[in-house]
Amino acid sequence: MTHIAHLTPEAALASLRSSPQGLSAADVARRTAEYGANQVEAARRESVWLVFLREFTHFFALILWIGAALALLADYYQPGEGMHALALAILGVILINGVFSFWQSWRAERALAALRGLLPQQVIVIRDGIEQTIEAVALVPGDIVLIAEGDRVPADCRILESTGIRVNLATLTGEAYARAGVAEAASEPDVQAARNLLRAGTLVVSGRATALVFATGMHTEFGRIAHLTQTAGEVESPLQREIRHVSRIVALIASGLGVVFFLIGHAVGLPFWDTFMFAIGVIVANVPEGLLPTVTLSLAMATQRMAKRNALVRHLPAVEALGSTTVICSDKTGTLTENRMKVARWHVWQGVDTAPAALREVAGQCHDLRFPPTGASGDSMELALWAFGGKPALAPRTGELPFDADRRRMSVMLASAEGSLLLCKGAPESVLPCCATRWTSAGEVALDAHARAHFAREQDAMATAGLRVLACAGRHFKAGEPIAEAGLCLYGLIGLEDPPRADVAEAVARCHGAGIRVIMITGDHPGTALAIARQIGLVRGASPSVLRGDAVRKMTPAQLQLALDAPEVLFARVSAEQKMLVVQALQRKGEIVAVTGDGVNDAPALKTADIGIAMGLSGTDVAKEAADLVLLDDHFGSIVNAVEEGRAVFENLRKFLTYILTSNIPEVVPYLAFVLLRIPLPLTVIQILAVDLGTDLVPALALGAEPPREDVMRQPPRRRGERLLSWPVLLRAYLWLGMIQGAVSMAAFFLVLHLGGWQWGQSLARHDPLYLSATTACLAAIVAAQVANLFVCRDPLAASWRLPLRKNPLLLVGLVCELGLLALIVYTPAGQLLFGTTALPAWLWLVFAGAAALLFVLEETRKFALRGRLRRHGACQPPARLAR
Repeated sequence: MTHIAHLTPEAALASLRSSPQGLSAADVARRTAEYGANQVEAARRESVWLVFLREFTHFFALILWIGAALALLADYYQPGEGMHALALAILGVILINGVFSFWQSWRAERALAALRGLLPQQVIVIRDGIEQTIEAVALVPGDIVLIAEGDRVPADCRILESTGIRVNLATLTGEAYARAGVAEAASEPDVQAARNLLRAGTLVVSGRATALVFATGMHTEFGRIAHLTQTAGEVESPLQREIRHVSRIVALIASGLGVVFFLIGHAVGLPFWDTFMFAIGVIVANVPEGLLPTVTLSLAMATQRMAKRNALVRHLPAVEALGSTTVICSDKTGTLTENRMKVARWHVWQGVDTAPAALREVAGQCHDLRFPPTGASGDSMELALWAFGGKPALAPRTGELPFDADRRRMSVMLASAEGSLLLCKGAPESVLPCCATRWTSAGEVALDAHARAHFAREQDAMATAGLRVLACAGRHFKAGEPIAEAGLCLYGLIGLEDPPRADVAEAVARCHGAGIRVIMITGDHPGTALAIARQIGLVRGASPSVLRGDAVRKMTPAQLQLALDAPEVLFARVSAEQKMLVVQALQRKGEIVAVTGDGVNDAPALKTADIGIAMGLSGTDVAKEAADLVLLDDHFGSIVNAVEEGRAVFENLRKFLTYILTSNIPEVVPYLAFVLLRIPLPLTVIQILAVDLGTDLVPALALGAEPPREDVMRQPPRRRGERLLSWPVLLRAYLWLGMIQGAVSMAAFFLVLHLGGWQWGQSLARHDPLYLSATTACLAAIVAAQVANLFVCRDPLAASWRLPLRKNPLLLVGLVCELGLLALIVYTPAGQLLFGTTALPAWLWLVFAGAAALLFVLEETRKFALRGRLRRHGACQPPARLAR
């Protein structure tokens, strides 16, 4: 069946059983019932309650639920051991973390709530031969609409009549320049390029048209792209995968130790229930209850830092995903460029320093701009020409030949002393045939073949540079002389561009330095795309690969992946589906892909990417809804700043993960000693809770707030398979730092028992002063060792004293909170009652300080030896990568 674009206006009307008088009321009612409202249907959103409940059912939350259940079970069979309090505390962690995560996401959504409504609210239609204003949602196929300058197109329409209409398609296709519309049947086979079609959501920048609605709602191109966005599956972020991995490792370790210790208890002859309670205690002790709130709060703090750098995070895991990014696929118009035209070059026959007055007069007067009280408005190209012409006041016109897509030029007539002055601008291939002379500083001379060839070469040079080239001409007519676009004097050529943003070249260079590949994917012309890519340093070679959308459409997945192996590649004239295909091909190649964009055409790719980044100022609502991150200033450079923060987040997560997991060993060792050595339990469950959810929490957050290293953007992205909880991290936390802490804590416990006269094999009551002093000393030794651990965990390789505290003031806050909370636990009646502690003598704190110093010296010695080994092997990798 012939597409409506290829039909004449009369045939188009007949195909939809409409007429120039529009539809009747009966037709409208029938078609409304059949086609529905002219609106983009919102994707089925999960209920708020379901989203809220999901925050309590992810894998790590399930581990905590199981831990709480085991604690309640233990309390049921053996009450009075503090398991009840532990269960309540774990449930509190689950509740607080879930509520906080939900609130953070909801708050970001509310920040975007005011950005709705890309389609117009009202439109003028002809029904029953009468013009009337209706709600845009009431349009149906077959309606006749009247569209004028400044309107947004309310549905997909076929132009029936037009007068100088030009439409800005940037939000839908990525084209930087307005496209002229015509009523004649299209000859090109690609209907997307048909100039007689107006697409829903695009902006009319000049002229007017009568058009026939042929698609509404989800059947429009706008709706189709929205559907692609809605149906694109959610992509799990690298951090979500890593947290799931960490959760499984922790669950495996905790369960494994529980089983092992159960078997040990059984082997040494403990009763079944005592052995079972002991195994539950080991499992609960190995679950880092503070990990989940620490991760959440650390990401939230990172979002605040990003907000100060003009990046609004909609989904918390997106913070770290940026740091994993290996490829950034960027739109051109409005992202790499300003989406604002300006005159870049001009050319006349003779080289002069300033543009001739005649050239500026054409630029300043030959336009369709409007001048409301707020200032000039209209097509961005004409605004740029008007500015080039000196922003003159609009001279009285005696006539006008509006822009026409066939003529590809426009002319205005102004009154002059001699009669009339015709000023003309348009495409050079349209204007030059109308010219007989050319401007020179000495006056007009004939425009001969040599001069025409000269201007043709200059036009080609400007076009190769990615400029939109216009020719300007004029002619004085005497009073009574017939006025026509003939015998004109060619004043010169003007080249316009949508200039790159000021900070883009530097940002692209930083991306290259950070090992991040930047690929331009645009709906604009290949020549324009390549010129901009060269200007910003995206392309530096002589022969980059420039792929058009129609070529991408014909490629198999394997061919597209191979095409992406080119050192320098960019995509032009791509559709929304093709952009999404490129993103998916990169993901199949193992890349972590970030996609930037501002138009409706960018939304499916934004949703498909590992992280979608939308422009906050110029972006459409559809793009913002699909994105994980919204740039509040639209600067590409803000993306690089966000990548820097994201890389710091991953390193910081690993730092506080090491810090938190280290204390698991001194929490497990007392249970092992209790069973194997038949001694009093050195650390109670409630005291384990004091460490995990008390003294460790703020210092861990301080590690999560460490600023990015100075060289973080001079290193390549981490490998896709690199784990947050790697074997080196586990070994360092459990078998090195943890063992040191376990040793010093048990030494403090035995020291107090020995000085109190305890004999081996002697049992102690829970409220015995000596037992309270010994367990308090064990707890205090763990916390003291964690103080030293706070500083050595700041970097896995660099010496701690080379990392100034002023760069992270929160470390001191964490230190004060850690020691202050310990003092409250040890020296206040409420702390002693709740945690089963007692006041310690002052001299014992010297022992704890020595324990902290021992851990510090041993770990710094290990770092020193590792640095020496790396220097001997000539290693040149960044410190943060080496000790993993």
